[in-house]
Amino acid sequence: MNSFDRLPAEEARTGAVGPAGVQSSALPGTTPERLLILEAGRAERNYWQDLWHYRELFAMLAWRDVSVRYKQTVIGIAWAIVRPLLTMVVFTIIFGNLAKLPSDGAVPYPVLVFAGMLPWFLFSSILSDASNSIVTNSNLIAKVYFPRLIVPSAVAVVALVDFAINLAILAAIMAWYGFMPNWQIVFLPLFVVLAVLASLGPALFITALNVKYRDFRFIIPFIVQFGLYVSPVGFSSAVVPETWRFWYSLNPVVGVIDGFRWCLLGGESQLYMPGFLASLAVVVAVLWLGIRHFRKTERTFADLI
Repeated sequence: MNSFDRLPAEEARTGAVGPAGVQSSALPGTTPERLLILEAGRAERNYWQDLWHYRELFAMLAWRDVSVRYKQTVIGIAWAIVRPLLTMVVFTIIFGNLAKLPSDGAVPYPVLVFAGMLPWFLFSSILSDASNSIVTNSNLIAKVYFPRLIVPSAVAVVALVDFAINLAILAAIMAWYGFMPNWQIVFLPLFVVLAVLASLGPALFITALNVKYRDFRFIIPFIVQFGLYVSPVGFSSAVVPETWRFWYSLNPVVGVIDGFRWCLLGGESQLYMPGFLASLAVVVAVLWLGIRHFRKTERTFADLI
């Protein structure tokens, strides 16, 4: 048996069986006798239950990552403001002024670009940080057991903090141009969740590969840079020819960005439903494959790291 075949600590308080299959029994006023029970596959059967039991660890790791991001920095929180603003200016000049790509209806081009950058930065931040999270937390992984899925999932909290800052910037830009969202804004939280799930799928797959093959950390920036230009961040996906638009939507980020623009820009940015359903199917498939591969290899993390 290995160290992973053990029970959640909470069962030691509520039942007769405790961590690592430890069973205790004693008469009142006497010292408890402890019986060690090793049962194969116990950790596997209770893995998802353990995720809830270790929720405090998830909160601690998330708070630590947020503190590290903004503590003892020269620019600090300003970096979360400067980066999207500069990217918006570059994309507006290249795609709006030079390439003369159309925007969605009466939407100002800077608003269109920033509405696409919101989900993209959320996606790329989670993908980049979560892909290196297991290696970064190697000391923790090697010393104690807990569901390893907690580590890359906690990274998403940092990206959500940046997302909240960028959303406030977009609100200011929309107010500057006198452009207000419609009732579709109520669906924005659903697309935020979709963006997180779309990024966690490939991130879990890559972080498992990164533990064994360390050169994957050099591939991740290329993937993010390439994805920025093949995704409709600086332009509307409506410019894609109709014959190719469905196949273009197999990029899961396309459906996420189109959904964000539909929520934020209302009727001015229509949601291409066949393409959105295709993107949603790809998100679900990649997430399932990522979790499956991560769960299959996480037993070896402590040995390889």
